Amino acid sequence: MLAKYWKRIGLVILVIACLFNITFKLVHKTSLKQELETSGQYILDQEQAANEVN
Repeated sequence: MLAKYWKRIGLVILVIACLFNITFKLVHKTSLKQELETSGQYILDQEQAANEVN
């Protein structure tokens, strides 16, 4: 019986996994401001590290 329905079972598992993934991303979404601040801080840290080497 499982051999007959393996495609449907796999599709259902895939859909459920995608829904959980989307829900997780929506719940733990970071704001644009926080992303920009983090990126800016990373760039500053990289520049300081490069200046210390030279």
